Amino acid sequence: MKHRRQWESVRKWIVALLLIWGMQSTVVLEAKSIAFDEHATDVIYNSLVDQPDKSYLKQFYKRLLFLPVWMHEKGLSAPAKALFSTMKDDGTLDPQSRLYKDMHILEETAYRLYRTPSSFLQKMEMEFRISLLYKAYVDYAYFGSINWGAFQARIANLKVNDVSTEWELYRPTVDAAAMAEKAMMGADLGKMLQDAVPKAYHYRALQRALVRYIQIEAQGGWQRVYLDRTLRPGMRSEGVYALRERLKVTGEYRNETVEEESDLYDAPLQEAVKRFQERHGLTADGVVGPATLRAINVPVSSRITTIRLNLDRIKWLNPRQPYRHIIINIPFFMLYFEEDGRLIQQMRVITGKPNHPTPIFSDEVEMIVLNPYWNIPMSIIQKEMIPKLLRDPYSLKRKGIEIFSGWGKNAKPIDPASVDWAQYRYSKSVPYRFAQLPGKRNALGKIKFLFPNRFSVYMHDTPTKPLFKRDKRAFSHGCVRLQKPVALLETFSTFEPDIDFARSEEILEGKKSVYLKLKQKVPVDIIYLTAWVDYDGVLQFRDDIYHYDRMQLQSYKKW
Repeated sequence: MKHRRQWESVRKWIVALLLIWGMQSTVVLEAKSIAFDEHATDVIYNSLVDQPDKSYLKQFYKRLLFLPVWMHEKGLSAPAKALFSTMKDDGTLDPQSRLYKDMHILEETAYRLYRTPSSFLQKMEMEFRISLLYKAYVDYAYFGSINWGAFQARIANLKVNDVSTEWELYRPTVDAAAMAEKAMMGADLGKMLQDAVPKAYHYRALQRALVRYIQIEAQGGWQRVYLDRTLRPGMRSEGVYALRERLKVTGEYRNETVEEESDLYDAPLQEAVKRFQERHGLTADGVVGPATLRAINVPVSSRITTIRLNLDRIKWLNPRQPYRHIIINIPFFMLYFEEDGRLIQQMRVITGKPNHPTPIFSDEVEMIVLNPYWNIPMSIIQKEMIPKLLRDPYSLKRKGIEIFSGWGKNAKPIDPASVDWAQYRYSKSVPYRFAQLPGKRNALGKIKFLFPNRFSVYMHDTPTKPLFKRDKRAFSHGCVRLQKPVALLETFSTFEPDIDFARSEEILEGKKSVYLKLKQKVPVDIIYLTAWVDYDGVLQFRDDIYHYDRMQLQSYKKW
């Protein structure tokens, strides 16, 4: 009873506030009756009072002081109309989905309640149903369909096979109740929903690409291409006809000539194939071999699924858009350096092997080391170094790797032949520090870019330059190897006052380690996108090197 009296007091205060606000505000309350709202508030409160505290509807309406959002006395509210309009205009929403169909049914039923005799309780039932639709749409559009809990469990289970990685999540900040609250006070819900769409990582361009591929699917998609052998420039094949039509659909083939009826694999079609190969991370040689044919024959439905999956990943990446920004996309094996949203530098990178995946996370570059030592991690010591020492105690010496008595400043080099290394092969700790001296043979090369993190991952130079010629470059133990580390250092020198690039080049000629602490830290985001729109506006696809696509699709929510 006491609780009820408290609620009555609060309710009267709400009504008084609405009256005052209605007299003072310049915002017009569309068809809004205080008496209707007072009755609606009673019904909403009494309907939800016994619901569990974690109930969505109870939490939602408690935030809104149990006022109706969608149903007014004489018609649908402006927020309701904005919600239906936004959903109808959302080209990514599958017309065959339950969510889309529910939207149409609810909109039609809601309008019918005002065209034909209906009870107050019917309108309140519709109020709740639209709230649930609103939640479902916000979940779909801004939180996505990936079951992150199930995915995190799957990658944790990889540790059984000695594969350890992580994917740090940044929960979307979209607040459905806050937007509804503002909409009740006159703000445009449709605009708020549009403003909440992610902007980072070319999300909106990828959204537009999804709409285009959905349209392609609606028009019949594309037919499979059959070739009885590898297709090389100048050859003739019946498959050329289908290949030409296939590449017209996705825009790689742009020639409109009478020769299109020919079975000759001619220059215009070769250029189209090269564009396709570039767009899919394949060697752009114009030769249609098994890998290119396999990519060409991926059905449009699969491409749509991949685009949707990557849109949902972007929603949970770090949304920051700083002035300077380094993005490393693992499946693309590329580093992108942005300045004010513009691409100012890009280079190839080498990332972790599938059994040593590079983690997905965000941090900031704080320090650059010239001529670094490589302090070798214990996992590599046990798996790779100790077996070599057991065969030849001096094998590491020839690679410039010294073994120290400990990690302290006074630790001294030891004779590797004086230690029984077999006892440390599977132990939990190794009391010695393994360090590769600075120099051209050093696994970190001549430069290291540090962004301290719990994964001990950083960007660095490498002596294995030929690997950058490969299309797929997953060869490291988790760190990111840079194709052009000196060029990246030069870029840092353009805005970092404490970096003298000419002096740094002189230091790199020697072997003395020098630490350059940055005054202007640069955010770095390591991401995993197998589909994204590049800086030229071109939709790109890459292979799922860590099988994360497959794992996430195993529990992907259907709407």
